[in-house]
Amino acid sequence: MRDSAPFTSCARLSPIVGRRLIILRKVLLATSLLYVAIPVLCARERILLHRIGPSQSTLFIAKTDGSDERPLLPNSGFDYNASFSPDGKWIIFTSERGGSADIYRVHPDGSGLERLTDDPAYDDQGALSPDGKQLAFVSSRGAGSADIWVLDLQTKRVRNLTHSPANFRPSWSPDGKWIAFSSDRNTPVRRDGERFEQSHAVSIYLMRADGTDVRRITSTDKFAGSPKWSPDGERIVFYEMEIQDTFYARRAAFGKLVDSQIVSVGLANGIRQEHTSGPGLKVSPQFLSGNRIGYVMKAGRRMGLAFTTGDQGANGEMRNPSWSPDGKRVVYQKWSSESWRQNQPLFSIDPEFDLAYSDPFPAFSHDGKKLAVTHSVSNRGTGSSSLLSVSVMNADGTNAKLIFHGEEGGLALAPQWSPNDDWIAFGGGFYLLPRGRPARVMTMRPDGSELHELTKTAGNSGFPSWSPDGKRIVFRFWGASEHGLRIINLDDGSSTKLTTGFDNFPAWSPKGDLIAFTRFSEDDYDIYTIRPDGTGLRKLTAAPGNDAHEIWSPDVKHILFSSARLGFKDEAPLYDDIPQPYGELFVMNADGSGQRPLTDNQWEDATPAWAPVSLP
Repeated sequence: MRDSAPFTSCARLSPIVGRRLIILRKVLLATSLLYVAIPVLCARERILLHRIGPSQSTLFIAKTDGSDERPLLPNSGFDYNASFSPDGKWIIFTSERGGSADIYRVHPDGSGLERLTDDPAYDDQGALSPDGKQLAFVSSRGAGSADIWVLDLQTKRVRNLTHSPANFRPSWSPDGKWIAFSSDRNTPVRRDGERFEQSHAVSIYLMRADGTDVRRITSTDKFAGSPKWSPDGERIVFYEMEIQDTFYARRAAFGKLVDSQIVSVGLANGIRQEHTSGPGLKVSPQFLSGNRIGYVMKAGRRMGLAFTTGDQGANGEMRNPSWSPDGKRVVYQKWSSESWRQNQPLFSIDPEFDLAYSDPFPAFSHDGKKLAVTHSVSNRGTGSSSLLSVSVMNADGTNAKLIFHGEEGGLALAPQWSPNDDWIAFGGGFYLLPRGRPARVMTMRPDGSELHELTKTAGNSGFPSWSPDGKRIVFRFWGASEHGLRIINLDDGSSTKLTTGFDNFPAWSPKGDLIAFTRFSEDDYDIYTIRPDGTGLRKLTAAPGNDAHEIWSPDVKHILFSSARLGFKDEAPLYDDIPQPYGELFVMNADGSGQRPLTDNQWEDATPAWAPVSLP
């Protein structure tokens, strides 16, 4: 980014000052009331984005079977992924109470809260060594992808053990000499069933506590995750499922039930033992004794805690349980996604940018005073029925009004303001389902009046973007035998083909000279630009994984987009209703140079909007 003009005066800050600003912002987030605006430190760019993920997460502690549940902490600070220390005196957990994900510990009675890591990067999935002196955890420090690091609690020194993304769920052997973990290393990006979203091919590995002697102990033809050691250190237990089912395991909204089993393997002889059978998505196993394993039934005939001895625990949507060493207590989290608020502040790893939550596909009016969004009825589960409306509101999120409500099962996506802010274009109809009317490009007044269909041919049309002079609209067209981008002339209704590839999400630059878009080619999604006359095609991104949802900065110098290049940060089946948990927000120069992330988390961040005027 530094080879171009800075966004604001913040860009001229030294890395040390920039890091101090990030830390100060984390302190402000931790000490301010939820949803209260954070004090502005200097001029910054304002970005809205849609985050698919929980808005709240609370840790609970209970008896072994989940009965007598109570909150672990008096005040939840978006806490998750807890684990008991080997001596049972501490509970290690991840919290976003300071902005980014960091690791804390607290006594089981909720006292003695202590922060263990403090870095703008993503830190998660902490596990304390048997001697209590070292913390193994997953972190995106350095390259931005998930590695396993170890923190010496006395010296505070950290070191990267894996240096090979992506790695998850570290687990210490009882003698402290080995660490088991799961990883999708050396696996290509995989999509099953012609989906945009990725499947997750993960295996179980072992390494010595210093990161040497790495070896895989499960096959690569199935998913295997969340390893835990037996009390005698002779076996490792994990959950196992088909790789192609890892998408549906995190997408309950799609209605397909998938199964997994709890399996252990002997380290000396490699003998497998299946501890469960039958239907149900079973995850997060842990040995409670030599012959009893606790786990979560995430989906199936019932949801809740279960045990391989046949007894059942409490029902509920518990996630990531950790039982105490004596087996008498269990700690787990419960997610909630019901309290997201428009313009809720979000943490940014770059002090030049202020980030905030929005309903899907936000779009600022050109004067910066209004906002149009695809209205999301529910943020838990993103089925088509929840995204069938368009709302308009003030730019601060107040005075929201529903101006379009589509047919049940349809979608109303990507509203865009005309250059004079007197019209809104959007795509409405049935994008994905084989029934109903195909999606059309439509226009209407900002109050919802004068609704017009601009496209009426067979095939799906959507994701419109206006030319700066307001005379044309570029949109995506997908038909039975052809795909690509088309441009419609609003004066006479004529349409011309711009591209014939598998292209989507066109964005006309404010200068009018280029159109950015996403193309699927060579088994990957990347961002391109092209001139409106079809010449000058240029590929801007080439990283493995999906790059999409690109938009221009108001000054046309930069492009904001969502990228999967940093990969998963946790095992895919452990997520709830998050299609692409690897999606991070990136920014780059308009020529594709200077690509860098703005977010670093385990949620899906996408469909951004760039405010026309920088914050003062």
